[in-house]
Amino acid sequence: MKGHFITDWSQPEQLTLREMPDVALTAGQVRVAVRAVGVNFADGLIIQGKYQEKPAFPFAPGFEIAGEVSEIAPDVTHFHIGQRVFAAIAHSGYADQVVLPASHLHTIPASMDFATAAAFPIAYGTSHFALIDRARLQAGETVLIHGAAGGVGLTAVECAKAAGARVIATARGADRVQIALDHGADVGLDTASPDFSLRDQVRALIDGRGVDVVYDPVGGELFDASLRCTAPDGRLLVIGFAGGTVPQIPANHLLVKNLSVIGVYWGAYRTLAPARFQASFEELISWYKAGLLKPLVSQTFPLEQASEALIALKNRQITGKAVLTVDPA
Repeated sequence: MKGHFITDWSQPEQLTLREMPDVALTAGQVRVAVRAVGVNFADGLIIQGKYQEKPAFPFAPGFEIAGEVSEIAPDVTHFHIGQRVFAAIAHSGYADQVVLPASHLHTIPASMDFATAAAFPIAYGTSHFALIDRARLQAGETVLIHGAAGGVGLTAVECAKAAGARVIATARGADRVQIALDHGADVGLDTASPDFSLRDQVRALIDGRGVDVVYDPVGGELFDASLRCTAPDGRLLVIGFAGGTVPQIPANHLLVKNLSVIGVYWGAYRTLAPARFQASFEELISWYKAGLLKPLVSQTFPLEQASEALIALKNRQITGKAVLTVDPA
């Protein structure tokens, strides 16, 4: 097998393809010939040893894959050779094949191509689980979504709209704001504008009451400002820290306004709450089939250019999702 396997903590610029022995199948497992791999901000963290989990070496980054079943363990009866599948995985997606439990696989809808399937699981899974399961978002509530043109932010816009919420989206630059609006946001705010003031603009939009839910994959100053424009009993979802700064939460603000700050590490729920995890994914697939979700893959790179893809993502040059493509052997 061939992939971007690392043997020590590395920078994105240091990724290089290398050959590794194929992994043998055990009971309950399936081998997938990878055709596309989703690129995520966390891919750059895991190879540097900065992610929540630190796999044993050697491993490759890559949390979501799409491809075709190429081998099945004897006890697996519900998949067949050649079936198109996709999955969220623990790591090692930046390769031409992966071995994983059959229970982690989902059949790709007929209308979905490999690139779209590889871009689907983590971003949509995170947004749906955060908004619907963790924040208990209700129709008619108002959601403030930061980084709304990025990989997870854009999916949050679509999931919130599918749930019947009003969406205020923030993004850096008028072109990125427009992307959020094109995907359903009701209002877009440009964080790069000279007159940008999150608190003042949000409170003006909703008559001073505040938003019900904040979805924040950015952190830093935006999180701090969000505390001040959240309604009493509001919920703030901590998705990530793409802005580079982990906010320190003043507990007195939570007390005075009865606010809840909710952490969302989506991948953990595969083992913590598998039934909730599966139900979330099934609703997402139904929303996609109903035309409520329109995944945006703005750029593809061949597997050989994984470094370039991660650097472009780090430099915020990607809207929606970037995907690595793998040529059939």
